[in-house]
Amino acid sequence: MTTHTTLLSRRTMLRLGAVSVSMLMIPRVAAATEDEMNEAIRGMFGDRVITEGRVNVDLPPIAENGFSVPIDISVDSPMTEDDYVKQIVVLSPRNPLPVLAQYHLTPMSGRADVSARIRLGGTQSIRVIAEMNDGTLWSGAKQTLVTLAACVID
Repeated sequence: MTTHTTLLSRRTMLRLGAVSVSMLMIPRVAAATEDEMNEAIRGMFGDRVITEGRVNVDLPPIAENGFSVPIDISVDSPMTEDDYVKQIVVLSPRNPLPVLAQYHLTPMSGRADVSARIRLGGTQSIRVIAEMNDGTLWSGAKQTLVTLAACVID
């Protein structure tokens, strides 16, 4: 019985070293976690109950480029002095910062509709929370598949 011992040549070791170093240079996606997003929500709203509904989120099902993803948000509210949306918060569990945007509204806004373009660091479910003038919180969410992430660490 013969046993063969394979030794790596100096050339092979140099190649493996070069590959290892080059892997360190590949940008990583910078991402918050679900826990960080929930912590941001607690920081803004405390332990108030967030109810699903009244918030409509429209995102494309597939975003080819995470650098500019259109989002349309509407909240079912008459926007009167007695019943209006006080603020809308857009949250992401996979971007470097979980709070993407905050919009402050008044009854003079007329409608609780927001359209914008956001940067996304990968496939994720965007969550939107609307705070009403009476302190109640409503939410909606939408999933989008991002083929090219925008938020990377250089």
